[in-house]
Amino acid sequence: MMATGTASRVLQLQCPVCEHSFRVTEVNTFARCEHCGENPLLTTYNLEGLTIHDIDQTTRSMWRYAALLPLLDQRNKVTLGEGWTPILKAERLSKRYHLSNLFIKDESANPTGSFKARGLSMAVSKALELGIETCIVPTAGNAGGALSAYCAKAGMKAIVVMPRHTPVAFKKECTFFGAEVIEVDGLISDCAKKVAQLKQLQPCFDISTMKEPYRLEGKKTMGYEIAEQFNWVLPDVILYPTGGGTGLIGMWKAFQEMKTMGWVSEKMPRMVAVQAQNCMPVVLSFEQRHEHSKNYCGKATFANGLAVPNPFAEKLILQTLCESRGTAIAVSDPEIQAAMKEISSAEGILISPEGAALLPALLQLIEQGVIDSDEKILLLNTGSGYKYL
Repeated sequence: MMATGTASRVLQLQCPVCEHSFRVTEVNTFARCEHCGENPLLTTYNLEGLTIHDIDQTTRSMWRYAALLPLLDQRNKVTLGEGWTPILKAERLSKRYHLSNLFIKDESANPTGSFKARGLSMAVSKALELGIETCIVPTAGNAGGALSAYCAKAGMKAIVVMPRHTPVAFKKECTFFGAEVIEVDGLISDCAKKVAQLKQLQPCFDISTMKEPYRLEGKKTMGYEIAEQFNWVLPDVILYPTGGGTGLIGMWKAFQEMKTMGWVSEKMPRMVAVQAQNCMPVVLSFEQRHEHSKNYCGKATFANGLAVPNPFAEKLILQTLCESRGTAIAVSDPEIQAAMKEISSAEGILISPEGAALLPALLQLIEQGVIDSDEKILLLNTGSGYKYL
Protein backbone atom coordinates (compact mmCIF):
# COMPACT_ATOMS: atom_id res chain seq x y z
CA MET A 1 0.00 0.00 0.00
CA MET A 2 1.39 3.42 -0.92
CA ALA A 3 1.66 6.03 1.80
CA THR A 4 -0.80 8.87 1.26
CA GLY A 5 -1.93 11.78 3.40
CA THR A 6 0.49 11.11 6.23
CA ALA A 7 3.82 12.32 7.53
CA SER A 8 4.70 8.90 8.96
CA ARG A 9 8.43 8.17 9.05
CA VAL A 10 7.93 4.44 9.73
CA LEU A 11 10.59 2.16 8.22
CA GLN A 12 10.05 -1.44 9.29
CA LEU A 13 9.55 -3.90 12.12
CA GLN A 14 12.77 -5.13 13.67
CA CYS A 15 13.87 -7.66 16.23
CA PRO A 16 15.83 -5.84 18.97
CA VAL A 17 18.06 -8.92 19.45
CA CYS A 18 19.08 -10.21 16.01
CA GLU A 19 18.00 -7.02 14.15
CA HIS A 20 16.18 -9.06 11.49
CA SER A 21 13.61 -6.82 9.79
CA PHE A 22 10.02 -7.32 8.60
CA ARG A 23 7.65 -5.22 6.51
CA VAL A 24 4.98 -2.98 8.04
CA THR A 25 2.80 -3.59 4.98
CA GLU A 26 2.24 -7.27 5.84
CA VAL A 27 0.29 -9.00 8.60
CA ASN A 28 2.70 -10.63 11.04
CA THR A 29 0.98 -13.53 12.78
CA PHE A 30 4.02 -14.61 14.78
CA ALA A 31 4.35 -13.33 18.34
CA ARG A 32 8.15 -13.31 18.46
CA CYS A 33 10.82 -12.75 15.83
CA GLU A 34 10.48 -15.80 13.58
CA HIS A 35 14.16 -15.54 12.70
CA CYS A 36 15.68 -15.94 16.20
CA GLY A 37 12.59 -16.56 18.36
CA GLU A 38 13.88 -14.25 21.07
CA ASN A 39 11.84 -11.06 21.34
CA PRO A 40 8.69 -9.17 20.33
CA LEU A 41 9.19 -7.00 17.25
CA LEU A 42 9.65 -3.24 17.55
CA THR A 43 8.75 -0.53 15.01
CA THR A 44 11.59 1.62 13.68
CA TYR A 45 11.52 5.06 12.07
CA ASN A 46 13.66 7.41 10.04
CA LEU A 47 14.28 10.02 12.74
CA GLU A 48 16.72 12.13 10.75
CA GLY A 49 15.73 15.78 10.49
CA LEU A 50 12.58 15.52 12.64
CA THR A 51 12.08 18.44 15.02
CA ILE A 52 9.43 19.41 17.54
CA HIS A 53 7.96 21.59 14.77
CA ASP A 54 6.84 18.35 13.07
CA ILE A 55 4.31 17.86 15.88
CA ASP A 56 0.82 18.67 14.61
CA GLN A 57 -0.19 21.38 17.07
CA THR A 58 -3.72 21.49 15.62
CA THR A 59 -4.41 17.93 16.81
CA ARG A 60 -5.34 17.54 20.50
CA SER A 61 -4.82 13.78 20.64
CA MET A 62 -1.99 11.27 20.44
CA TRP A 63 -2.17 11.60 16.65
CA ARG A 64 -0.30 14.92 16.92
CA TYR A 65 2.74 12.60 16.73
CA ALA A 66 1.65 10.99 13.41
CA ALA A 67 5.19 11.24 12.04
CA LEU A 68 6.29 8.84 14.77
CA LEU A 69 3.41 6.38 14.43
CA PRO A 70 3.25 3.48 11.94
CA LEU A 71 0.03 4.25 10.07
CA LEU A 72 0.78 4.67 6.36
CA ASP A 73 -2.54 6.16 5.29
CA GLN A 74 -4.37 8.53 7.64
CA ARG A 75 -7.69 7.51 6.09
CA ASN A 76 -7.35 4.29 8.11
CA LYS A 77 -7.05 6.17 11.41
CA VAL A 78 -9.56 4.92 14.00
CA THR A 79 -9.77 7.57 16.69
CA LEU A 80 -12.06 8.59 19.53
CA GLY A 81 -9.84 11.49 20.66
CA GLU A 82 -7.37 9.45 22.74
CA GLY A 83 -4.30 10.96 24.34
CA TRP A 84 -3.18 14.48 25.30
CA THR A 85 -4.27 13.76 28.87
CA PRO A 86 -3.47 16.24 31.66
CA ILE A 87 -0.52 16.28 34.03
CA LEU A 88 -1.74 17.55 37.38
CA LYS A 89 0.32 18.87 40.31
CA ALA A 90 -0.55 16.76 43.36
CA GLU A 91 -0.44 19.71 45.74
CA ARG A 92 -2.19 18.29 48.81
CA LEU A 93 -0.30 14.99 48.68
CA SER A 94 2.93 16.96 48.18
CA LYS A 95 2.29 18.95 51.36
CA ARG A 96 1.20 15.87 53.30
CA TYR A 97 4.40 13.95 52.49
CA HIS A 98 6.80 16.91 52.17
CA LEU A 99 7.45 16.39 48.45
CA SER A 100 8.68 19.24 46.25
CA ASN A 101 7.49 18.15 42.82
CA LEU A 102 4.85 15.40 42.72
CA PHE A 103 2.73 15.12 39.58
CA ILE A 104 0.05 12.74 38.27
CA LYS A 105 -0.56 12.10 34.57
CA ASP A 106 -4.24 11.20 34.52
CA GLU A 107 -4.98 8.64 31.81
CA SER A 108 -8.56 8.22 33.04
CA ALA A 109 -9.40 11.15 30.73
CA ASN A 110 -9.01 8.83 27.72
CA PRO A 111 -11.97 7.36 25.80
CA THR A 112 -13.12 4.16 27.58
CA GLY A 113 -11.50 5.54 30.76
CA SER A 114 -7.96 4.20 30.57
CA PHE A 115 -4.58 4.37 28.84
CA LYS A 116 -5.57 1.24 26.87
CA ALA A 117 -7.35 3.57 24.43
CA ARG A 118 -3.98 4.70 23.06
CA GLY A 119 -2.69 1.24 22.22
CA LEU A 120 -5.97 -0.04 20.84
CA SER A 121 -6.54 3.04 18.69
CA MET A 122 -3.16 2.41 17.05
CA ALA A 123 -3.51 -1.38 16.80
CA VAL A 124 -7.04 -1.29 15.37
CA SER A 125 -6.05 1.45 12.91
CA LYS A 126 -3.18 -0.70 11.66
CA ALA A 127 -5.41 -3.80 11.58
CA LEU A 128 -7.88 -1.88 9.41
CA GLU A 129 -5.05 -0.78 7.12
CA LEU A 130 -3.92 -4.40 6.77
CA GLY A 131 -7.42 -5.63 5.89
CA ILE A 132 -8.11 -7.52 9.12
CA GLU A 133 -11.80 -8.06 9.94
CA THR A 134 -11.79 -9.68 13.41
CA CYS A 135 -9.60 -8.93 16.44
CA ILE A 136 -9.29 -10.95 19.64
CA VAL A 137 -7.70 -10.09 22.98
CA PRO A 138 -7.27 -11.63 26.46
CA THR A 139 -7.87 -8.91 29.02
CA ALA A 140 -8.12 -8.10 32.70
CA GLY A 141 -10.76 -5.49 31.78
CA ASN A 142 -9.72 -2.17 30.28
CA ALA A 143 -8.04 -3.51 27.13
CA GLY A 144 -11.21 -5.42 26.30
CA GLY A 145 -13.35 -2.31 26.61
CA ALA A 146 -10.94 -0.33 24.44
CA LEU A 147 -10.71 -3.01 21.75
CA SER A 148 -14.50 -3.28 21.69
CA ALA A 149 -14.92 0.48 21.28
CA TYR A 150 -12.35 0.90 18.53
CA CYS A 151 -13.54 -2.16 16.61
CA ALA A 152 -17.08 -0.73 16.79
CA LYS A 153 -15.78 2.56 15.39
CA ALA A 154 -13.94 0.71 12.61
CA GLY A 155 -16.82 -1.64 11.76
CA MET A 156 -14.76 -4.69 12.78
CA LYS A 157 -15.62 -7.65 15.00
CA ALA A 158 -14.09 -7.86 18.49
CA ILE A 159 -13.76 -10.99 20.64
CA VAL A 160 -12.86 -10.34 24.27
CA VAL A 161 -11.72 -13.09 26.64
CA MET A 162 -11.66 -12.06 30.30
CA PRO A 163 -11.51 -13.66 33.77
CA ARG A 164 -14.92 -14.53 35.18
CA HIS A 165 -14.17 -12.51 38.33
CA THR A 166 -13.70 -9.28 36.34
CA PRO A 167 -16.01 -6.51 37.66
CA VAL A 168 -19.31 -6.52 35.78
CA ALA A 169 -18.90 -2.96 34.47
CA PHE A 170 -16.06 -4.14 32.22
CA LYS A 171 -18.20 -6.94 30.80
CA LYS A 172 -21.18 -4.67 30.15
CA GLU A 173 -18.92 -2.11 28.49
CA CYS A 174 -17.74 -4.67 25.95
CA THR A 175 -21.22 -6.00 25.16
CA PHE A 176 -22.58 -2.46 24.69
CA PHE A 177 -19.91 -1.92 22.05
CA GLY A 178 -21.07 -5.10 20.31
CA ALA A 179 -18.15 -7.37 21.20
CA GLU A 180 -18.38 -11.09 21.83
CA VAL A 181 -17.41 -11.66 25.48
CA ILE A 182 -16.04 -15.01 26.63
CA GLU A 183 -15.45 -15.59 30.35
CA VAL A 184 -12.73 -17.90 31.71
CA ASP A 185 -11.99 -19.18 35.19
CA GLY A 186 -8.54 -17.94 36.22
CA LEU A 187 -6.26 -15.01 35.40
CA ILE A 188 -5.32 -13.30 32.14
CA SER A 189 -2.75 -16.07 31.51
CA ASP A 190 -5.64 -18.55 31.37
CA CYS A 191 -7.48 -16.20 29.01
CA ALA A 192 -4.42 -16.18 26.74
CA LYS A 193 -4.59 -19.99 26.51
CA LYS A 194 -8.25 -19.72 25.51
CA VAL A 195 -7.37 -17.14 22.85
CA ALA A 196 -4.78 -19.56 21.41
CA GLN A 197 -7.51 -22.23 21.14
CA LEU A 198 -10.03 -19.87 19.51
CA LYS A 199 -7.47 -18.74 16.93
CA GLN A 200 -7.27 -22.33 15.70
CA LEU A 201 -11.04 -22.43 15.15
CA GLN A 202 -11.67 -19.09 13.41
CA PRO A 203 -9.64 -16.44 11.58
CA CYS A 204 -8.90 -13.56 13.97
CA PHE A 205 -5.94 -11.31 14.69
CA ASP A 206 -4.43 -11.57 18.18
CA ILE A 207 -3.93 -8.13 19.79
CA SER A 208 -2.52 -9.55 23.02
CA THR A 209 0.00 -7.38 24.88
CA MET A 210 3.25 -7.25 22.89
CA LYS A 211 2.21 -10.14 20.59
CA GLU A 212 1.77 -7.56 17.85
CA PRO A 213 3.96 -4.44 17.56
CA TYR A 214 1.43 -1.62 17.26
CA ARG A 215 -0.21 -1.30 20.69
CA LEU A 216 3.27 -0.37 21.93
CA GLU A 217 3.42 2.51 19.45
CA GLY A 218 0.16 3.95 20.75
CA LYS A 219 1.32 3.62 24.34
CA LYS A 220 4.66 5.31 23.64
CA THR A 221 2.81 8.57 22.96
CA MET A 222 2.56 8.94 26.76
CA GLY A 223 6.30 9.50 26.69
CA TYR A 224 6.09 12.16 24.00
CA GLU A 225 3.32 13.95 25.89
CA ILE A 226 5.25 13.86 29.16
CA ALA A 227 8.22 15.51 27.47
CA GLU A 228 6.13 18.12 25.68
CA GLN A 229 3.99 18.94 28.72
CA PHE A 230 7.12 19.39 30.87
CA ASN A 231 8.63 21.64 28.20
CA TRP A 232 11.11 18.94 27.08
CA VAL A 233 12.64 18.42 30.53
CA LEU A 234 11.83 14.89 31.68
CA PRO A 235 11.02 13.98 35.32
CA ASP A 236 13.66 12.43 37.55
CA VAL A 237 11.49 9.41 38.36
CA ILE A 238 8.39 7.85 36.77
CA LEU A 239 6.35 5.27 38.67
CA TYR A 240 4.22 3.02 36.52
CA PRO A 241 1.75 0.21 37.44
CA THR A 242 3.15 -2.78 35.59
CA GLY A 243 1.15 -5.78 34.41
CA GLY A 244 2.05 -6.57 30.80
CA GLY A 245 4.45 -3.61 30.80
CA THR A 246 3.58 -2.13 27.39
CA GLY A 247 3.35 1.42 28.71
CA LEU A 248 6.65 1.15 30.59
CA ILE A 249 8.45 -0.16 27.51
CA GLY A 250 6.63 2.30 25.26
CA MET A 251 7.57 5.38 27.27
CA TRP A 252 11.20 4.29 27.38
CA LYS A 253 11.13 3.76 23.60
CA ALA A 254 9.76 7.30 23.19
CA PHE A 255 12.47 8.76 25.43
CA GLN A 256 15.17 6.98 23.42
CA GLU A 257 13.72 8.23 20.14
CA MET A 258 13.57 11.78 21.46
CA LYS A 259 17.15 11.57 22.72
CA THR A 260 18.25 10.42 19.26
CA MET A 261 16.44 13.39 17.69
CA GLY A 262 17.87 15.84 20.24
CA TRP A 263 14.46 16.78 21.65
CA VAL A 264 15.48 15.98 25.24
CA SER A 265 18.76 15.94 27.14
CA GLU A 266 20.88 12.90 27.85
CA LYS A 267 19.43 12.66 31.37
CA MET A 268 16.68 10.03 31.39
CA PRO A 269 14.08 9.29 34.10
CA ARG A 270 14.49 6.31 36.40
CA MET A 271 11.59 3.98 35.61
CA VAL A 272 9.88 2.17 38.51
CA ALA A 273 7.66 -0.86 37.90
CA VAL A 274 4.99 -1.20 40.60
CA GLN A 275 3.16 -4.50 41.09
CA ALA A 276 0.74 -6.10 43.54
CA GLN A 277 2.11 -8.53 46.11
CA ASN A 278 -0.50 -11.05 44.96
CA CYS A 279 1.08 -11.02 41.49
CA MET A 280 4.68 -9.77 41.39
CA PRO A 281 6.60 -11.69 38.69
CA VAL A 282 8.64 -8.70 37.50
CA VAL A 283 9.71 -7.84 41.06
CA LEU A 284 10.92 -11.40 41.62
CA SER A 285 12.75 -11.46 38.29
CA PHE A 286 14.33 -8.05 38.89
CA GLU A 287 15.52 -9.14 42.33
CA GLN A 288 16.71 -12.45 40.82
CA ARG A 289 14.53 -14.43 43.20
CA HIS A 290 13.56 -16.64 40.26
CA GLU A 291 15.11 -17.12 36.81
CA HIS A 292 12.07 -15.82 34.90
CA SER A 293 8.30 -15.62 35.23
CA LYS A 294 7.31 -18.41 32.81
CA ASN A 295 6.35 -20.79 35.64
CA TYR A 296 5.21 -18.13 38.11
CA CYS A 297 1.70 -18.59 39.55
CA GLY A 298 0.09 -15.36 40.68
CA LYS A 299 -3.19 -14.75 42.47
CA ALA A 300 -6.06 -12.39 41.76
CA THR A 301 -5.63 -8.86 43.09
CA PHE A 302 -7.92 -5.90 43.69
CA ALA A 303 -5.95 -4.13 40.96
CA ASN A 304 -7.10 -6.35 38.06
CA GLY A 305 -4.64 -4.86 35.58
CA LEU A 306 -1.68 -5.97 37.70
CA ALA A 307 -2.73 -9.64 37.68
CA VAL A 308 -0.39 -10.68 34.84
CA PRO A 309 1.65 -13.62 36.13
CA ASN A 310 3.65 -14.34 32.95
CA PRO A 311 4.30 -11.05 31.09
CA PHE A 312 5.16 -11.82 27.48
CA ALA A 313 7.62 -8.91 27.24
CA GLU A 314 9.39 -9.59 30.54
CA LYS A 315 12.86 -9.24 28.97
CA LEU A 316 12.04 -5.80 27.60
CA ILE A 317 10.53 -4.72 30.95
CA LEU A 318 13.70 -5.75 32.80
CA GLN A 319 15.87 -4.13 30.11
CA THR A 320 13.97 -0.86 30.60
CA LEU A 321 14.46 -0.98 34.37
CA CYS A 322 18.17 -1.72 34.02
CA GLU A 323 18.88 0.87 31.31
CA SER A 324 17.04 3.57 33.26
CA ARG A 325 18.68 2.63 36.59
CA GLY A 326 15.18 2.04 37.92
CA THR A 327 13.68 -0.59 40.17
CA ALA A 328 10.64 -2.79 40.81
CA ILE A 329 8.49 -2.93 43.94
CA ALA A 330 5.27 -4.60 45.09
CA VAL A 331 2.54 -3.38 47.46
CA SER A 332 -0.33 -5.16 49.19
CA ASP A 333 -4.03 -5.06 48.30
CA PRO A 334 -4.95 -3.29 51.59
CA GLU A 335 -2.34 -0.62 50.79
CA ILE A 336 -3.81 -0.21 47.29
CA GLN A 337 -7.37 0.13 48.62
CA ALA A 338 -6.33 2.69 51.23
CA ALA A 339 -4.34 4.69 48.68
CA MET A 340 -7.28 4.70 46.25
CA LYS A 341 -9.37 6.52 48.86
CA GLU A 342 -6.52 8.79 49.97
CA ILE A 343 -5.59 9.99 46.48
CA SER A 344 -9.21 10.45 45.45
CA SER A 345 -10.08 12.51 48.53
CA ALA A 346 -6.86 14.53 48.42
CA GLU A 347 -6.66 15.34 44.71
CA GLY A 348 -10.20 14.93 43.35
CA ILE A 349 -9.23 12.08 41.00
CA LEU A 350 -11.19 8.84 41.31
CA ILE A 351 -8.04 6.89 40.63
CA SER A 352 -7.85 3.29 39.44
CA PRO A 353 -6.51 0.65 41.85
CA GLU A 354 -3.52 0.20 39.54
CA GLY A 355 -2.72 3.91 39.70
CA ALA A 356 -3.35 3.98 43.45
CA ALA A 357 -0.65 1.34 43.97
CA LEU A 358 1.94 3.96 43.08
CA LEU A 359 1.52 6.05 46.25
CA PRO A 360 2.46 3.37 48.83
CA ALA A 361 5.26 2.28 46.48
CA LEU A 362 6.58 5.85 46.32
CA LEU A 363 6.47 6.27 50.10
CA GLN A 364 8.38 3.02 50.59
CA LEU A 365 11.05 4.05 48.09
CA ILE A 366 11.45 7.45 49.74
CA GLU A 367 11.82 5.78 53.14
CA GLN A 368 14.44 3.44 51.66
CA GLY A 369 16.35 6.39 50.19
CA VAL A 370 15.84 5.19 46.60
CA ILE A 371 13.88 8.36 45.72
CA ASP A 372 14.64 11.81 47.14
CA SER A 373 11.73 13.98 48.24
CA ASP A 374 13.13 16.93 46.25
CA GLU A 375 13.11 15.08 42.93
CA LYS A 376 10.55 15.69 40.18
CA ILE A 377 8.30 12.62 40.50
CA LEU A 378 5.56 11.54 38.08
CA LEU A 379 2.87 8.97 38.85
CA LEU A 380 1.01 7.42 35.90
CA ASN A 381 -2.64 6.87 36.75
CA THR A 382 -3.57 4.39 34.06
CA GLY A 383 -7.34 4.53 34.42
CA SER A 384 -10.55 5.47 36.17
CA GLY A 385 -11.81 4.01 39.42
CA TYR A 386 -15.44 4.32 38.33
CA LYS A 387 -15.59 0.84 36.79
CA TYR A 388 -14.57 -0.69 40.14
CA LEU A 389 -17.38 0.87 42.16
